Amino acid sequence: MNILVTGGCGFIGSNFIRQRLTESGSPLQKLVNLDLLTYAGNPANLADLAADPRYVFQQGDIGDEELVSRLLTEHQIDAVLNFAAESHVDRSIDSPEPFVQTNVTGTLRLLNASRHYWKSLPDDRRAAFRFLHVSTDEVYGTLGPNDPAFSETTPFAPNSPYAASKAASDHLVRAFQHTYGFPTLTTNCSNNYGPYHFPEKLIPLMILNALDGKPLPVYGDGQQIRDWLFVEDHASAIWLVLQKGRLGETYNVGGLNERANLDVVNTLCALLDAKSPHPDGTSYSAQITYVADRPGHDRRYAIDCAKIQSELGWSPRESFETGLAKTVDWYLAHRGWTDDITKNRYQRERLGSAK
Repeated sequence: MNILVTGGCGFIGSNFIRQRLTESGSPLQKLVNLDLLTYAGNPANLADLAADPRYVFQQGDIGDEELVSRLLTEHQIDAVLNFAAESHVDRSIDSPEPFVQTNVTGTLRLLNASRHYWKSLPDDRRAAFRFLHVSTDEVYGTLGPNDPAFSETTPFAPNSPYAASKAASDHLVRAFQHTYGFPTLTTNCSNNYGPYHFPEKLIPLMILNALDGKPLPVYGDGQQIRDWLFVEDHASAIWLVLQKGRLGETYNVGGLNERANLDVVNTLCALLDAKSPHPDGTSYSAQITYVADRPGHDRRYAIDCAKIQSELGWSPRESFETGLAKTVDWYLAHRGWTDDITKNRYQRERLGSAK
């Protein structure tokens, strides 16, 4: 099996690739990683696997149809997995246009190139071909405290430029399946966390700021609730959907771990107190600082993943407690990885203030 992974040097994409190239009995013959290497794309995420003879890296844009077409044909691709996206809500508030360019226009051009390639395949390979699009629960909008969790039939109601751009891309994928019979699958996931997470996001930012003695900025009252999914559980779900999912279907993937942001930060502080204590015994929680909330901040997300559980037999392996402990251990052991980012790419400045 030959697969094309887009955005494979990012957080979720690189964890997916690591899982596929290190598992035993993998059917993979070739894995092609197409990544533009924008600010969050980091080849260091896969440096130890670069010599694997099955792995091919190509720097480039999913919006470059000629390049995508060449890669599909040259490597005789059997499946496309689209992780490539601009994904940080705060950045979308500051500058929505890159999100439209990558998440909407880029996905459209990737679909175009993939569909034309698929049409050229012999019957047996055309029947087996798949295009899997990785998306987010943010397309569904926000929930009240007593609302049922998002299901695959929840109407889209995106509230941020990021969420709107992902909703548009999801609609395009659906349209290509319905209009052209193109064999698509879509996954919508809850908040991911784990190794190789770019430190603009809540959990890695809090870990690094805590260790460096910086304030731990909590937006608003800190009671925004998210469902937290360990990234390796997400990667295994995507692989299962690719192999066994019903064509044209959407599968929600959640961690079954609803937590308020403030509770997440306090849990992180307690883990760091135990694993890397301050010399004077002060708790890291003393560094928590409340800051102005994000404009239009969604209050609650929750995922109903009964469909993937019942149809495909998937459930998350990690609880929030075990996954977060693994995450903290990874960041403590990989300060060189984080130092390179914070010195050269991101100085942990506040984003998304909509000034």
